[in-house]
This record gives sequence, structure tokens and C-alpha cells, in this order.
Amino acid sequence: MASRTEEFDLRFAGLDQWSDADFLMALWEGQMRAVASVGPILQDLAAAANGIARRLGGGGRLVYVGAGTSGTVAWQDAKELGGTFGWPEQHTIVMLAGGLQSAPNEFNGAEDDTDLAARDIQQNDIGEHDAVIAIAASGSTPYTVRAVELARERGALTVGICNNPDGSLIKIADHGIFLDSAPEVVAGSTRMGAGTAQKAALNILSTLVMNKLGRLFDNLMVGMRAENIKLRDRALRIVCHIASCDEGRAKDALSQSDFDIRIAVLVANGHQVSRAKEVLGLSNGNLRAALEYRD
Repeated sequence: MASRTEEFDLRFAGLDQWSDADFLMALWEGQMRAVASVGPILQDLAAAANGIARRLGGGGRLVYVGAGTSGTVAWQDAKELGGTFGWPEQHTIVMLAGGLQSAPNEFNGAEDDTDLAARDIQQNDIGEHDAVIAIAASGSTPYTVRAVELARERGALTVGICNNPDGSLIKIADHGIFLDSAPEVVAGSTRMGAGTAQKAALNILSTLVMNKLGRLFDNLMVGMRAENIKLRDRALRIVCHIASCDEGRAKDALSQSDFDIRIAVLVANGHQVSRAKEVLGLSNGNLRAALEYRD
């Protein structure tokens, strides 16, 4: 039996002959249904985030696993964690079947390669300190399913996200999550509804994890890397806001701290850089806890 993402939805019979307005409306409604599918699984995402944060807080790595569209969605989420939250790249692993640089035929074919999944798990030494987030629209992609099976055998925490209620990922992962994004408007084109639902779910999941690891203060990205003019200006505003200081003091603090926002806030509040680093370390990188720290 075909997975739900492969179903032919008869509501869209004759789609290729619809007017532009009706065609686009159908696609837009499909995207809205996809985003709406995340609402009912927020508690599942919260439970997964708590488990992931515990592993990462203990020094573990965040591992993304996927193939095809799901793999590239996972890769995008992983890639953005460093710049947005300052999450270290050495603590992020992306296992994308075939790799981003592979030729189209290799990229598509790699999703069936369970031996490749085993090699990738072995080479990355996935273990009990790590947290694995695996994504597959069908929930049955051989590469992804095998990677989760092996990661769990090795003691890693596993989260499986799919768009099929009968997907194997739901059954084999510690946290199996079903995104009810409905059959695709363009049958089987999971880059559309399923991909949008996955992106929204990952955005929410990884942001909550980063918050639990102290990478936010209020709604501000205090772990952010200020690597260009726009981000340096943002860093300046953040330090001014949290430390309640003027721009001159904030600029000096940022300069002393190599534009590490959390260190800069502590420096602007009167700490020497070395002490600020010590206090932040004792607070597990959590700025709010560091500001409240007392010897």
C-alpha cells in the first residue's frame, strides 16, 4: 500500500488545466494545511526537545538524518544553528544519504542504501551521548530507518519525524512524531506539503532545544555570531538592551569579548572578561543564570 504522501487526491483532477489563480490557490492551501499539521504535535516536539537538550547539555552531539527533500530540509536546519545560536559545528552532524555534492542519480538512489547508513553511523561514532533527529516523508526510507535502528542500538536518543501514520520511523524511534500534512496537491511531490511541515517542525524543535541550552535571553539571540555589519549592529542593540547601557559602553564590551554577546553583557555589567567567561561557564552558557550568579 502506498504511503499517504503518494496518494492521488481526486480533488485535484485536471490540475494541469486549471487557471493560474485556481492552481496557485490549491498550492497555497496545501502549504497552509502543512503548517497547520504542526499544531497538534507541539507536545510531542516539547518532549523530544527536553530529551535532546539533556543529551546535548551533557556534551553530546546533535545528529540529523535524512534523504532527498527531507535530508536537505534537515541539512538546512543544522546549518543555521551555528550562526543563529552559536551552536558549535563540531557538535552537529548531518547524515544526508549520498551527500549534498552527489549527482542527482546518486542522491536519489542513496536513500535505499542501508549499508551506507551503517557506515555513516560507524564513521561518526554515534553513541549514547548523542541525539538523532531523523526525517522521512514516508517514514520508511531505508537509509533513514536503518540509521535510526543502529543509533538506538548504540544508545543514542532518537527522534523520528514523518508524514505517514504508518511510517516505520514512528515505531522505532524513542520519539515518533507524525505530521498529518495530508496528501500532496502534486501527488508524491514531498518538496511541497511534507517538506513545509517538516521545516516548520524542525524550526520549532531546534529553537526550543537551543533555548533550553541558554542560547536565548527573552526573545533575543544572545548566542548569535556577529559575523557581518547587520549582525554586529544587532549585537550592539542586544547588549545595550540587556545591560541597560549606552552604545559606547556596549561597543567597548563587545570589542573586549570578541563580539560574544553573552560575555559582552557581563563585561558591560562590570565583570572583567576572564571573570565573565568563568561565570558563564559555571552557568552552563546560560546568560540569565550568569547574571543571577552569586559566589
